[in-house]
Amino acid sequence: MDLTGAKWHTSSRSSGNGECVEVADNLLDGVAVRDTKDRAAGTLIFPRGAWAAFIENTKAGQFDL
Repeated sequence: MDLTGAKWHTSSRSSGNGECVEVADNLLDGVAVRDTKDRAAGTLIFPRGAWAAFIENTKAGQFDL
């Protein structure tokens, strides 16, 4: 996937200490996720539907411990 136009952002709840994940959800082919501590290590790409389901389930508390 071409990430040239990716607009990366972190959660508004991030502490800003560089230990977060960044998300680029402005891409046509999917949603990209990377680790701020090691951006060069790679990027995970998710289909839009899978990412939307993940966000929905997270908000619903499906992953709460």
